[in-house]
Amino acid sequence: MIKELSVENLRRRAEPSGLHCKTTEELTPLEGIIGQGRAVKALRFGLDIKEEGFNIYVAGLPGTGRKTAVKGFLEEVAKSKPVPSDWCYVNNFVNSHQPRAIELPPGKGKEFQMDMRSFVNNARTFLPRAFESEDYATKRDSLVASIDNERKELLSKLNERAKKEGFVLQSTPIGVLVIPVVKGRPLSEADLLALSPEIRREIERRREKLKTELRSAMRQLRELQKKIADKTDELNQEVALFAIGHLVDELLEKYSKFPDIITYLEAVKKDVLENLESFIGGPKEPTIPFRAPWLKELPFRKYEVNLVVDNSSLQGAPVIVEQNATHQNLFGRIEKEAQFGVLTTDFTMVRGGSLHKANGGYLVLTVEDLLRNLFSYDTLKRSLMNECLDIEEAGERLGFITTKGLKPESIPLKVKVVLVGHPNLYPQLYLLDVDFKRLFKVKADFDTTMDRNEENMRRYASFICTFVRKEKLRHLDASGLAKTIEYGSRLAQDQQKLSTRFGDVADIIREANFYAQQENSEYTTARHVKKAIDEKVYRSNLIQEKIREMIERNVLLIGTDGEAVGQVNGLSVMSLGDFAFGAPSRVTASVGLGKEGIIDIQREARLAGPIHTKGVLILSGYLTEKYAHDKPLSLSARLVFEQSYGMIEGDSASSTELYALLSTLSEVPVKQGLAVTGSVNQKGEVQAIGGVNEKIEGFFEVCKARGFTGEQGVLIPESNVQNLMLKEEVIEVVRAGKFHIYPVKTIDQGIEILTGIKAGTRLSSGTFEEKTINQKVEKKLSAMAEKLKEFPEFVIQKRD
Repeated sequence: MIKELSVENLRRRAEPSGLHCKTTEELTPLEGIIGQGRAVKALRFGLDIKEEGFNIYVAGLPGTGRKTAVKGFLEEVAKSKPVPSDWCYVNNFVNSHQPRAIELPPGKGKEFQMDMRSFVNNARTFLPRAFESEDYATKRDSLVASIDNERKELLSKLNERAKKEGFVLQSTPIGVLVIPVVKGRPLSEADLLALSPEIRREIERRREKLKTELRSAMRQLRELQKKIADKTDELNQEVALFAIGHLVDELLEKYSKFPDIITYLEAVKKDVLENLESFIGGPKEPTIPFRAPWLKELPFRKYEVNLVVDNSSLQGAPVIVEQNATHQNLFGRIEKEAQFGVLTTDFTMVRGGSLHKANGGYLVLTVEDLLRNLFSYDTLKRSLMNECLDIEEAGERLGFITTKGLKPESIPLKVKVVLVGHPNLYPQLYLLDVDFKRLFKVKADFDTTMDRNEENMRRYASFICTFVRKEKLRHLDASGLAKTIEYGSRLAQDQQKLSTRFGDVADIIREANFYAQQENSEYTTARHVKKAIDEKVYRSNLIQEKIREMIERNVLLIGTDGEAVGQVNGLSVMSLGDFAFGAPSRVTASVGLGKEGIIDIQREARLAGPIHTKGVLILSGYLTEKYAHDKPLSLSARLVFEQSYGMIEGDSASSTELYALLSTLSEVPVKQGLAVTGSVNQKGEVQAIGGVNEKIEGFFEVCKARGFTGEQGVLIPESNVQNLMLKEEVIEVVRAGKFHIYPVKTIDQGIEILTGIKAGTRLSSGTFEEKTINQKVEKKLSAMAEKLKEFPEFVIQKRD
């Protein structure tokens, strides 16, 4: 018969003496990512390869420190990379709705912005001063006077000519009037009508002749007026160039290596010269009460430099982690402001997003956040495929916005995007999105566990040292460190592994620090860590306590002593999200004459999942393989989880159901002080299951409440022994011989422990050994098959 496990097999301890330190103060803080060699190798490959589409998908469960680790890794790699360019937007003087993008070396963007601001300020100072100078006034007056003399001479000749013809010229707001003169007196309209028709006709003839000459003279006057304006403009341009030309020349010389800036500065100079009135002031405007100060600055905004990416303070490539992946946060936005009740915008209100900041470096995004935000994922894919960045409204992209707005020039994009997400999302995106597999060709898998060896235990301790220093917590002594390492193995559900769910480990350290602080302890010890773990369980195990109380009061029927035929204690795990616990369930089997085979009542009631159903169907294969070589399997059996009112899934109870069935067929009672877990295959091998620690502890708590008899215990698959990290309370009771844990490899081994009777092997004669479980089962099945022959009219009932 199988021997029970010794206490050494129930929990792998971490000895404080084996950690080679008294406290974490003595340890060196951790550098790099711990326990993720595969992921680190994939990350290095993805970051080093330059070809298109080799962006990275980091797959890992929340709490494994995936994002923090990736950020730290990228920041370390980025230090050796060159600092990317600055980017700024400037006004397009040809089409103001399409601002131009200018690329500059890092730090030059801010310098160019300040230079342009200084240029405008100087121009606003120098130009008015130049146009207010006496020299300018003298030149302008001289210019106007010379042309004005020509105009006066022309008008004088015209007046002489009119006087000779008997007319006088009179200027009015609507033009020049030609008025006849008789005997030195201008004639009114009434006087003119009083003259004889012959005289009037003669006057009109002479007037028309004079008007022809007058029109020619007026054309000359207008040409003179235009000449005055042209000459004044030439003078103004000459004076303005003299005043600010050296400012422009200095900028042209300073930025001579940047063709885009040269082109821009030439456009600025041309625009300033064409809009001198903005600098020197035009005709005096009427005073506007409560005039906003920004109105005064509005004409000069078009000369500003909008620095959307400033890398002047960077040391290496940028690493940007976007926590809220909205369309605007990622790809920028065009802001608007209200002016006199109307929303307006210009190139100075173009704002860059995280992708602009990460250009030339690395962008880290959480997949779940990216997919939740409308348009973000599609726009990211388009930007990566086109290798350019466009700033536009999301509604405009879909055609919802038709009003005329800004369309800033595209910026070339060269960035490595790292998506961090759940492992389940990767295959879905890979299969359902054609673009995803083209853009994210590198997968970095973050494991949830790491090997528990000497090297990794030292690195685990270094991680704890780093964490307590970072959060300014109390250092752990050797006992507290050892207890935390054991907790890591419990989280991993494996004696040979440590969990990389560093978020959960960190929470225990924080809570243990709280209890150490309450006691004014210098260090966090094993006692504080154990209390943190126990208190964490206590805050979440109310449902477990209620179930245990119902079992103790026999509301839920679970046997912990005595024997019963066809009745076995099964074990299952219930998860409440933050807490999982084991709960025993009574599994019963009934057998009768028939051809229906094994009927799963849970399945018939639609309360069983497909995996559970598969486990029950395997039982028929086992019985056929074991007992139906020379006869048909003739039975009608029912299996059920008693007092189960919800959905059941999983095959970990298939061995329990088989034990109940064998007990019923052999009519041999099963010890009720034992509980069973483990799946089974058609060959009768007991297979590993999950949650073995929770299942053992769940039945242990029930036995503890009812009182230990010394005969109680749990049967587990032998392959699950390596997963045991039981609570110390369980270990102490096992050490005292009051509770037992048996590892089984086969159904035969398990049925011997449950019944105390040998399972029996098949002899060369083809029969099983006498007075064994298998012999009794085979005898029962043979008798049922013979009995069934007495009912030839028996019809198999068809089940849905």
